[in-house]
Amino acid sequence: MEKLGYHKRELLVSRVEDARKSQEEAKEQFRSALETFSEVLNFHGGELQKKYEKLNAEYERCESKAQAVRDRIDAVETVAEALFDEWKSELDQYSDDSLRRASKIKLEETRSRYTQLIKAMKRAERRMDPVLSAFHDQVLFLKHNLNAQAIASIRDELISVETDIDSLIKEMETSIREADAFIKEMEG
Repeated sequence: MEKLGYHKRELLVSRVEDARKSQEEAKEQFRSALETFSEVLNFHGGELQKKYEKLNAEYERCESKAQAVRDRIDAVETVAEALFDEWKSELDQYSDDSLRRASKIKLEETRSRYTQLIKAMKRAERRMDPVLSAFHDQVLFLKHNLNAQAIASIRDELISVETDIDSLIKEMETSIREADAFIKEMEG
């Protein structure tokens, strides 16, 4: 590929690495938030306001990490579209048919691998919103009901939140593995 196209390949790999990193960070943040949520629900006496504030801070960090994941995925898509458009348009510039065919095959393979990657990233991204929404509901409920009875009433929700976060983490891990494979293929 020409210099500009080569630059876009490097940029795409860099953006995928950034998206992978943001998913890893979000995964760890959701895990941390779950631990804090569990601590609050297993809380017996003491300062409920401080526990709520800690949980709310965890929620806000989750929201921030989730937005970073969304932004990174958008950045990957933008660069990938530009790379594939440029690559496709350059196929007509080949005078050697065998080189054109080889480049076209490589383009199709790369696009196919990219499609797998972006689907995995989007699945993980879609899983974040319901988890964030449920988590926000619990934090908001605690904010307005800072008492032992309120904590007892949402303990049953812990299992649901745990299940949702576990599913989200699995989707993110799948997406991270796809990103690793894509990066390896692009660099290899």
